[in-house]
Amino acid sequence: MSSLKQPIALLKAMLVRIPLILKTILLHGARMSPVRGKQDLRTELTVAIIRSFITFTTPVGKLQKDSMRDPGIKGPMWVSKVTLPQPEVDVRDAVLRAIEDLKTGDETYDVPNAAAVEAEWTGYRSKVGKRTAQPDISEEEKYHKLREESPSDMTILYFHGGAYFLMDPCSHRVPVAHLSHRTGAPVLSVRYRLAPQNPFPAGLVDALTAYLSLIHPPAGSLHKPVPANKIVLAGDSAGGNLSLVLLQTLLTLHRASHTIRFHGKDIPIELPGGVATVSPWCDVTRSMPSIRKNAVFDYLDAPPGTDTPFKPIPFPSDEVWPASPPRVDMFCNANMVLHPLVSPLAAPAELWKNAPPIWISAGEEGLTDEGLIVARRVHQAGVPLVAEVFEGMPHCHGLLMISTPSGRRFFESFAGFCRDAVAGRVASSGNLTHISYKAQSTKEIPIEKVCETTDEEAAALMRRSAAWRLEGEKELQKQWHERARL
Repeated sequence: MSSLKQPIALLKAMLVRIPLILKTILLHGARMSPVRGKQDLRTELTVAIIRSFITFTTPVGKLQKDSMRDPGIKGPMWVSKVTLPQPEVDVRDAVLRAIEDLKTGDETYDVPNAAAVEAEWTGYRSKVGKRTAQPDISEEEKYHKLREESPSDMTILYFHGGAYFLMDPCSHRVPVAHLSHRTGAPVLSVRYRLAPQNPFPAGLVDALTAYLSLIHPPAGSLHKPVPANKIVLAGDSAGGNLSLVLLQTLLTLHRASHTIRFHGKDIPIELPGGVATVSPWCDVTRSMPSIRKNAVFDYLDAPPGTDTPFKPIPFPSDEVWPASPPRVDMFCNANMVLHPLVSPLAAPAELWKNAPPIWISAGEEGLTDEGLIVARRVHQAGVPLVAEVFEGMPHCHGLLMISTPSGRRFFESFAGFCRDAVAGRVASSGNLTHISYKAQSTKEIPIEKVCETTDEEAAALMRRSAAWRLEGEKELQKQWHERARL
């Protein structure tokens, strides 16, 4: 019965959007659309429909559950579900050391527990139809089937997007399986802990646990040890953030020559072969100019300006949100938004020194500027960099529209970078590749010139937004304390 409910619910949701769909088609056909010349009809409809689903009328807990609802495992994919055992608190403590090393003031955060981490090995399954179910065999047998069809010695460690409070490996199975198909590599997709129940740095602790588990498999693991230089960290949106801050954590610990106690052994800190990010969320303050400038092409709305008192997104209250005591961001305390392990945009160029190759792909979207400024700093640090921007494309377009020309071009670049990174053949040209909408033609732009916002301007914008949030959080907590005294 539950398998029938989802298609029926989707049909009802689409029926009420028929006026929106017709309006979009008419404006596009009449060449009166605000995105004319940069989006085809499919892209414009995709953006309009997704935008219409993003509302603040549903409590956060229900939004979470809906976004994590398992659609089942069907079609050309193998999925083997695993649980990575809880490590010693040393892994948690290593993350805390990195946070403390990079602090610049009085930032505060919740100290999470060490925890077991659920994940899904995902790979491509050939010669099956779109509705073919997985056979009824053990998770171990599924894993071995997956490995038979994913022969590469590379492993991709994938972190899903969802603003750190939504989504799940199950919501990303189709694009992750497609990435496996393109690379021939198995993908470990991580179910990291989500905010607001588990704010920063719980997800980062889980990410480090998953990474170390690949290199040094705990007893009972299905996989054999994977050399660090054969691992590519990858993720979209918040998962792109998590990939970058995991790298920053490893770089920080590596500089201090730390080892970590992991399942009874002292192991060295090793860097991965590469990091691949899709529309990475690099600025939790959301203060760069593209947030507003590119809003017409994107389904992510711009936040209100700092000229008004800061107020959290007005979700209906439930047992999950708002937090108690209150904070303005689900993901972290307001005084943490400028920390490099929260907002990679806050990391100066020198913190990226000695990083492995990095790939950054974005559309003409709200998050474009922050990704480009990070790319510029990575390049300034001498790190091999591959960066690209797709004209007129929304947030995470390649994952949403796999079969389109831009989607195919995106996955070709994504997979190519992963293969090159573990083979040690990524060479940085110092340019960004701009992919035009109309002809899918490309042009190379010097990375130093792709974003007009200077480092100084970006830092000032971030500080202003951070102060705005902090003031809003102080007011919320003042009101909370006053109510508590009544």
